[in-house]
Amino acid sequence: MSGIYLIFSGARSFRGGGIGSAVPILLREVWGRSGDISHIFMSDIKLIDAKINREELKRLIDEGFKDMVKYTVDVKQRRIAIGGELHADGEQLLLENGSEQKDIWGANYYAGKGEFGCIEYTSLINIRPSQGNNSMEITREDLREKIQEITFELIGRGENL
Repeated sequence: MSGIYLIFSGARSFRGGGIGSAVPILLREVWGRSGDISHIFMSDIKLIDAKINREELKRLIDEGFKDMVKYTVDVKQRRIAIGGELHADGEQLLLENGSEQKDIWGANYYAGKGEFGCIEYTSLINIRPSQGNNSMEITREDLREKIQEITFELIGRGENL
């Protein structure tokens, strides 16, 4: 392998031109493929306001991190952006669809871990000192309860898939 290595987080930078148009040429040198870079991206992101079906949830988990899926919750509008590599990508999708920053929080869902183990309330987007959350983990119990309620309604309760 030669000395050209590119690392990008998230597929969003590869959509719609910009640097994305030059990336296949550079990646060809790294991976030896003919410009096909689709195999290196995480799953797509779905915006849901009704229960996701089990097959779609399984696909997002399998195409992503294999044991979990990242998601962002709009706690006011009670909808979720699920999938992708970064919580920030789900956050952006929600913002583009009318959500407000103050209402969006990130979490991870683990199927098969039951009600008490399926939600991890950790994300970089959760660091919000102005809203009383100083860490990546959501510390406000009222907010955790609301996220859990929406998660159970739209994703699941940690059931096996």
